[in-house]
Amino acid sequence: MKNHRSSQRLWRIAQRVWTAEAAAVRALPRIVEPAVFGRCVNVLARCRGKVLTAGVGTSAAAAKKIAHSLCCIERPALFLSPGDAVHGGLGAVQREDVVIAISKGGQTREIVNLLPVLKAKQAFLIGVTEKEDSVLARHSDLLLRVKVEREPDAFNMLATASTMAVIAVFDAVCVALIEVTGYTKSQFARIHPGGAVGDRLLDPAKDKAYNRK
Repeated sequence: MKNHRSSQRLWRIAQRVWTAEAAAVRALPRIVEPAVFGRCVNVLARCRGKVLTAGVGTSAAAAKKIAHSLCCIERPALFLSPGDAVHGGLGAVQREDVVIAISKGGQTREIVNLLPVLKAKQAFLIGVTEKEDSVLARHSDLLLRVKVEREPDAFNMLATASTMAVIAVFDAVCVALIEVTGYTKSQFARIHPGGAVGDRLLDPAKDKAYNRK
C-alpha cells in the first residue's frame, strides 16, 4: 500500500513538471518578439561563415542541440566550449561567423569572458537570455529574450522549463530557415542517410507509408 501511495505521489510530480514545461512553451508567442525572431532567422540565413553556439551547464546542452539542428539543415554550426575557448578555441571564430551565446541570467562568467574577443573579431553575437539588463544582453548585436515564469522544481532553480523553452525557440528558427533558404528533402537525404529518417529519405515508398500513419 505504501509503495502504491509513493507511486501516485511521484506520478503527480511528473504531471506537474510536464504541465509547467508545456506552459513555458505555450507562453513563447507572448515572450519572444516577432521582429527579433525574424531578424534571428534572417541573420542565420545570410551567414556566410559558420554558426558557433556557446553555453555552460544546461545551456551547453541546449547549445549543442541547436548546433546539431542547424547542421541538419545545411547551416554549418558547431558547439564552442566556453572553457576551451579562452585557451585557444576562440581561434575558431572569424569575422563572418555568427555566435549564439546562451545564459539564463546573462552573467555567466565563462560567457562574459568571451565577449571582448567576439567584439574584436567582429562576429555577429546573438545573445539568448531572460535578463535584458545583463552583461550578455548589453553586448549582443541581437538580444533574443527567452523567459519562463518559473522552473517546475520546488527550489525554482533546476533549469528544465527554461532549457526546453530555448530549444523550442530554435526549433522554430530551424523550421523557418527551411522555408527561407528553400532547403529541400533531397538535400536532407544527402546528409542524413542513417537511421529510420535516412530509410524514409532514401525510400519514397517508406516515406509515403510513414506519412499516412
